[in-house]
Amino acid sequence: MGLTHMHDTDALPAPYDVASPVRQQVGLVFASPHSGQHYPEDLMAATDLSKLSLSRSADNFVDELFSDAPDHGAPLLRAAYARAYLDLNREPWELDPQMFDEELPDHVNGTSLRVAGGLGTIPRLAADGSRIYRDHLDFAEVRERLNRVYFPYHHCLARMVEDTQLAFGHCVLIDCHSMPSAGGMTPGRGDDIRVGDSGRGIGRDQRADIVLGDRFGTACAPELIDCAYRTLSGLGLRVQRNNPYAGGFTTYHYGRPGTGVHALQIEINRRLYMDEVHVRPASGMTRMRDAMSALISALSHLPTAYFKTQEAAE
Repeated sequence: MGLTHMHDTDALPAPYDVASPVRQQVGLVFASPHSGQHYPEDLMAATDLSKLSLSRSADNFVDELFSDAPDHGAPLLRAAYARAYLDLNREPWELDPQMFDEELPDHVNGTSLRVAGGLGTIPRLAADGSRIYRDHLDFAEVRERLNRVYFPYHHCLARMVEDTQLAFGHCVLIDCHSMPSAGGMTPGRGDDIRVGDSGRGIGRDQRADIVLGDRFGTACAPELIDCAYRTLSGLGLRVQRNNPYAGGFTTYHYGRPGTGVHALQIEINRRLYMDEVHVRPASGMTRMRDAMSALISALSHLPTAYFKTQEAAE
């Protein structure tokens, strides 16, 4: 029998919040889907893992690194719930059949590479490879979890993208992430395209400081990733493109350059700003926040002609 939990919805936090400028001044939207810090009681009751163990899967402090976005005239969408509870950078129904003792509906994608790695919409594994849940889950509870957290987040993001495009003629979506300092097939990762999966990833000792993912040129105009590369490299950071992370669900779902919507994923090496073992900010926080502020400024000053559709440009 799976786990079933009742919720007092009035006591639960909102699934996200938006740090907004007084008035949006640029066609940029920033999103941090993995920095949420709420670990619900039903999650903690269903696992033998500690909150610290679960938190090592998250993009801790990434929302803080991009917190200057509103000062540059751009909104920042911040997830509230922990990634170990629900992964917002996945398809909505990317679920692992191993986690259920019932047959799942036909619309569930139970065979993706993310699911196979234990990293579906409801993750099966923590960052160290430990199983998160001691018992099976009930699909009805998972459906309620998605309705309460996943869909409101993406409805908000879609609305932000649409409003930005209406106001500026285009939208540039920056999806903000972090990556563990150790290379290889880390259980805490699992983006949709990974060069490392075919053995060509960056070696453990050569992991970049920053990885920019544009789905190999399909998710945004080349000027966007070029600007990010120049800006961050100019600050002395080692930057890679699409290796080993080329972008997850947010990047490929929203990135439609032909329609004037551009998406770029940014991965920041955690060793640059945090203690990865104890999940605490380190002395590099200020430097990396300043670096991201410089990046936001550079992207804000790119010519808008790069991002408009051909019809709009004419």
